Amino acid sequence: MFKRLFGFFSSSIAIDLGTANTLVYMQGKGIILDEPSMVALAVDRSGMGKRILAVGQEAKIMLGKTPGQIEVVRPMKDGVIADFNITEQMIKHFIKKASNHKRMMSVPPTIIICVPCGSTQVERRAIKDAALAAGARRVEIIEEAMAAAIGAGLPVESPRASMVVDIGGGTTEVGVISLGGLVYANSIRVAGDRMDEVITNHIRTKHGLLIGDSTAEQIKKTIGSAHPSVDNGSMDIRGRSVFDGLPKQITITSEEVRGSLEDALQQIVAAVKQALELTPPELSADLIDSGLVLTGGGALLKGLDVLLSEVTQLKVIVADEPLLCVAKGCGMALDHLSTNKVYMSRTR
Repeated sequence: MFKRLFGFFSSSIAIDLGTANTLVYMQGKGIILDEPSMVALAVDRSGMGKRILAVGQEAKIMLGKTPGQIEVVRPMKDGVIADFNITEQMIKHFIKKASNHKRMMSVPPTIIICVPCGSTQVERRAIKDAALAAGARRVEIIEEAMAAAIGAGLPVESPRASMVVDIGGGTTEVGVISLGGLVYANSIRVAGDRMDEVITNHIRTKHGLLIGDSTAEQIKKTIGSAHPSVDNGSMDIRGRSVFDGLPKQITITSEEVRGSLEDALQQIVAAVKQALELTPPELSADLIDSGLVLTGGGALLKGLDVLLSEVTQLKVIVADEPLLCVAKGCGMALDHLSTNKVYMSRTR
């Protein structure tokens, strides 16, 4: 009776604490928050420290447009904490925002947070401590590859193998799942952010044009491709000339963007091939029928499924709502907290 009453006043939430975006899932409500993992800091009046000015979408709007005394930072880098204090404040902000969706939530929530498969015990402890310091009552950890597979609707409890490739902002997670656990898991720190970076570098080197992160991301989304069959025209972009510092406009083609992304894409392909090489033979046979599923924002890069299918000779499926798969999987794992059935990482 007390346990049920306690649960009524508290709430369980799942957090996909990503390098690029943070999503919050609440039991019974689904995904209630989807905001950039960004924080705007301003030098306080004493000049001795910095105070938080904005978090999430409000901070992203300021990116690349701030005066000298304000900076926009990403406290997460490559899927792990780069700045503990700012991450704690960011999580606290998102928990508070999520709390407004449940009127009587007076007891601190239970939280599941996903982490990259390749994160160390120290990195996992840092994420757990940040959530506890932000006001969580209990914190559990789940690997991103497992959360992505659950959110994509794969039969993770089946003895037959399922394979997922989750391409986020900071990391690409490759996992092979069977009987409710990860048979193989690997994480490489090449994903959406690296693609934006190489596009920026290419345009600066070849065209002498400086562009911001937002422009690079827009180029990737609009004309970026991973395979010649889906190249789709050109795009006018504007920035600042490296030669005279004046505003400048150029036209860049889809083929050129694909060429700049080649190295990053090959590293993702290599990670997938390594996973297939290290998967037990019995499970490899299952993958001939089930293929592999792409999740995460990187799954939306045009032609990536075609490229991976050519290399692996397997069918490659882009999950429905790939951006939401990890958050949904985290949320679905909330139902198994009491049973300890599968999914949870037992690191402490």
